[in-house]
Amino acid sequence: MTDRVIITNLRFDAKHGVHGHEKTTAQRFEVDVELELDLAPAGRSDDLDLTADYGLVAKVVAEVLGGPSVDLIETLAERIAGEVMARFPAVAGIVVRVRKPEVKLVAPLDHASVEIRRSRT
Repeated sequence: MTDRVIITNLRFDAKHGVHGHEKTTAQRFEVDVELELDLAPAGRSDDLDLTADYGLVAKVVAEVLGGPSVDLIETLAERIAGEVMARFPAVAGIVVRVRKPEVKLVAPLDHASVEIRRSRT
């Protein structure tokens, strides 16, 4: 599948991380989602029901980020992928990127991130 719906750089303040202060003080998270699906039917008909509504996908991401605190950004990515795939049966595959731009490490950095790819096959 070469067609994609892409949502880039959704930003949320949320309380996730391994360290205690990360669970009590919100920090910035950034999320990208790429959905693989056949966009030809929607493109030909101009029918929102024949594609994945990116507004609803963004709400799924917000629900996951606003949900119970987890330690790992890997867990956030898996939960986002699982929820999107469950709610949008037309989606054949998904790429999710989760970034923490404010993470404190031994040297300055732009962000720490994970990227996962999941498919129905």
